[in-house]
Amino acid sequence: MHRTESELPQTLSEDPLHKRHQPTGLSDRVAFGLTKFLRFFADSFFAKRYGHRAVVLETVAGVPGMVGGMVRHMRSLRHLEDDREWIHTLLSEAENERMHLMVFIKIAQPNWMERMIILLAQGIFFTSFFILYIISGRTAHRLVGYFEEEAVYSYTEYLAEVDNGNIPNIEAPQIAIEYWQLPADAKLREVIIAVRNDEAGHRDVNHCFADSFDRPPK
Repeated sequence: MHRTESELPQTLSEDPLHKRHQPTGLSDRVAFGLTKFLRFFADSFFAKRYGHRAVVLETVAGVPGMVGGMVRHMRSLRHLEDDREWIHTLLSEAENERMHLMVFIKIAQPNWMERMIILLAQGIFFTSFFILYIISGRTAHRLVGYFEEEAVYSYTEYLAEVDNGNIPNIEAPQIAIEYWQLPADAKLREVIIAVRNDEAGHRDVNHCFADSFDRPPK
């Protein structure tokens, strides 16, 4: 069940950037550095074309949850242990990111170059993230946490462009209205807020998962 902005805590609704994880240790610094490196390329290529940016990046954002859920699923089978709800949470995250993609496809159709980038990026990122998760689940989840911090920041910029009139506040796609249970007359602004809230939730969950690797097993 997805909540609307009015149902979320006021701190998150008013200041979605209030949570930033400070890197500590090599694992965090590697994840943080890689995030900033990829952010630079995304900013350089897409600039203020936020709708197209969302389409391309959401095709990648749906990968970590699926990979993590798959790895945790296989681990659960091997170890004959309960998954502690990790599998369900990670697969739900992957599905949520996929729905973001379905929504933004209605808003901004990718051109042929962006489609090529999607094919290349997904292949490289899936393989790389799978290897990273096997080597260090902690680093993998921290990386996703930092990715989601940047996603929250990007959607906040997108929202500002809409509020400033630089991007038309078009009608929300019907798929978005149904998925987030938005008002029938919802606009793009409400969609961006709903997506941003989802990303903030994924940010917190993945940072929490990363932190759990530092706690001794019970």
